[in-house]
Amino acid sequence: MSTEKTITGRDPVTGGGIAITMRDGRIAAIAETDSQDETYLTPGLVDLQVNGYAGLDLNDGALTPKRVSELTRIMAGLGVTTYLPTLVTGSRERLLDGLDAIATARREDPLCARMIPGVHMEGPSIAPEDGPRGAHPAEHVRPPSLDEFNAWQKASGDLVRLVTLAPEYEEAPAYIRAITAQGVHVAIGHSSATPEQVHAAAEAGARLSTHLGNGAAALMPRHPNLIWAQLADDRLTATLIADGHHLPDDTFKTMLRAKGLERTLLVSDSVALAGMEPGIYRQPIGGDVEVRADGRVGIAGTPYLAGAGLPLIANIPIAMRMAGLSLAQALRLATANPGAFVDGRGVMKLDAPADLIRFSIDGKTGAFELKTTLVHGEEVYSA
Repeated sequence: MSTEKTITGRDPVTGGGIAITMRDGRIAAIAETDSQDETYLTPGLVDLQVNGYAGLDLNDGALTPKRVSELTRIMAGLGVTTYLPTLVTGSRERLLDGLDAIATARREDPLCARMIPGVHMEGPSIAPEDGPRGAHPAEHVRPPSLDEFNAWQKASGDLVRLVTLAPEYEEAPAYIRAITAQGVHVAIGHSSATPEQVHAAAEAGARLSTHLGNGAAALMPRHPNLIWAQLADDRLTATLIADGHHLPDDTFKTMLRAKGLERTLLVSDSVALAGMEPGIYRQPIGGDVEVRADGRVGIAGTPYLAGAGLPLIANIPIAMRMAGLSLAQALRLATANPGAFVDGRGVMKLDAPADLIRFSIDGKTGAFELKTTLVHGEEVYSA
């Protein structure tokens, strides 16, 4: 039996009222209204890099389908309607177990099936050196292997949709060509590659740069270097963490100008300690990790970050401030742009999935205050 309902709000693009009619989980009509509602209505957020949140860890070696379901509901409560659970460098067995848990959650939980279109494998083929390796465990770094990739897909039912790797491995170009031919996206990240290796990866089919400006050596030649190369290569879309800690304001603004709005997107890179109280926590990845009151998450006693402590919805107003973006521009970086890499999600158009959020903006702080999240037309969060 067909069901139809309408939700209204303010369009961030025009500033006017908008009404979205939903039928059977999809957008059936979009109309302007005379409503003076100050609550914005937009596509749900799309996050391509989520390692965990609120104590729920995808990478501690004990992942269960239940934990995936819990994390999925937390994401919905943060305005995210599509996300890629991200598994970082680890043993072959841990990665296979993690993929199996995510696949099981999708089979058993309809909300997981709708919100999780795939998995992001961040590693294990990253740079082994301190600095570009970040908090990834050195003992599990290894070259790219098609045999291992095929095992991932077998364990997950072809859920791997994005792979981050360092392109300096001899095997990288052939590996990139092989997996992109299967529709899997490849990102350059946690790397110490030369510019020539960056461009070779793009030529082979790499299309993204994972948290550009991070996961790189603290000291490198002014020019040439792998950051300039990735900024210059128009085949690569930059994913940026706009939490105020990973990139200084000037760097974020300059990177955005270099890539343009069309080749930039935001990711949270949130880790299990995101949203937790300040303090030092012992973690399977990174060891002693410090959470500061300002949301910074780093390896205690070092200058190295250990993921991010803010959700994507908190990064959007920070991006607006850092780069002078309009609300509509900043939302694009967290909806349609990342959605282009996961089945064209994150858009509000006829017949698109009715994945929508309603939020207001705090007049003093500029923070977004989420009111409602709908996934496939069903309300899954209400403030």
